[in-house]
Amino acid sequence: MKLSRSAFIIVLIIVNIALDQISKVLVRTYVVAKSQTEIIGDYFTLHNVENEGAFLGMGSDLNDTVKIIVLLVLPVIVLGFVIRYLFREKNMDKLSLIGFSCIIGGGIANIFDRIVYRKVIDFFHIDLGGVFRTGIFNVADMSVTFGMILILWASFLHKKSKTSEA
Repeated sequence: MKLSRSAFIIVLIIVNIALDQISKVLVRTYVVAKSQTEIIGDYFTLHNVENEGAFLGMGSDLNDTVKIIVLLVLPVIVLGFVIRYLFREKNMDKLSLIGFSCIIGGGIANIFDRIVYRKVIDFFHIDLGGVFRTGIFNVADMSVTFGMILILWASFLHKKSKTSEA
């Protein structure tokens, strides 16, 4: 059975939200708050950190009204436009479609946390000895990042194919 384009998009979004929410329930249940556990030495660690701001805690010190506007209202509006674009743009390539679905799923998952818990749980951290180091992040952040990479890759492939055709 082949899924329709719309059903495929909805399934991808739901899978992204579900993976994120399941991972956060597991972290809230089994990982001590503000702890750090080595998964692969100091290179990959597991935490349980409450993030009241956005990326890397930015905006956590804003007053409540501004925080609601910046961290809830604006993201909901942007996600609305992205969802509308995704469903209307019928000629979108598969990589971009998957990428936008991942971004929407990750965005909805983090917005859900901000509404329900007034914060987001972050728990993964990568530190490759100073060569590459991340902040503490979650599965929704990974979905958004993966989606952006797919869209950039699709854009590069599309541009490359147009160049070779010319």
